[in-house]
Amino acid sequence: MRSSVADVGAAGAAAGVERAPALVLHDLTLGYDRHPAVHHLDLRIAAGSLVAVVGPNGAGKSTLLKGLAGLLTPIGGRIERRVAGRLAFLPQQVEIDREFPATVLDTVSMGLWHEVGAFGGFDAGRRARCRAAIDAVGLAGFERRTLDTLSGGQFQRVLFARLLLRDASLLLLDEPFSAVDEPTTEALLALLERWQGEGRTVIAVLHDLALVRRHFPQTLLLAREAVAFGPTAAVLTPAHLQRARGMSEAFDDAAAPCDAEAPGARPHAHHAHG
Repeated sequence: MRSSVADVGAAGAAAGVERAPALVLHDLTLGYDRHPAVHHLDLRIAAGSLVAVVGPNGAGKSTLLKGLAGLLTPIGGRIERRVAGRLAFLPQQVEIDREFPATVLDTVSMGLWHEVGAFGGFDAGRRARCRAAIDAVGLAGFERRTLDTLSGGQFQRVLFARLLLRDASLLLLDEPFSAVDEPTTEALLALLERWQGEGRTVIAVLHDLALVRRHFPQTLLLAREAVAFGPTAAVLTPAHLQRARGMSEAFDDAAAPCDAEAPGARPHAHHAHG
């Protein structure tokens, strides 16, 4: 299946609001050693969208976010980013040694790296912004706590506080609520909705479909290909979910590498299903 850019951009028009796109994916194929994990995506994501990316295990969700973050070079096609400003990416596994005696304030302050660089100083104004970010995620009073003393939910709040300081226009989050308690999840969801209200574009990989239905207006259902994209209620139907499971199970990981340059190359002919 190849969803057309016109089709997936229709959600805003249906609601009577025509918004400029933040991202446009043109026949995008991503993978490793030319073996595709996500292939032939044509999508348009409007600026200011709050989008969930869901799908079966192995559907290519994390691969897609890495591609959007610029950490993977496309095998084929291209990503067109049309919004100005910074990009912030929160991966599923954050490479921070929690045994190192860094404090909450130290870690959050890394969100201002784009301003201070390696040798910049933290004046009173920047320190106040760091404390405001910590307060915004419900960790006021934790500034001097070291990371090894935090629960999983508290550590995730620290990472969100650091994201706040990035002041990004495009935020990419990979399973941001994994292993996090319900109060923390609700607090962080409120932040996502706040970011959307500020006109930022937020794309999050999630596995909890009930949470997606409650909080995310738009959803991309992925199974190496786009199964459906648009208003969440129209995407998360039993028929679409069953199709996604079938497509993911049928995908052949041992298929030949993708020949992205071959004339007329099609996903089912080269690297999709066995």
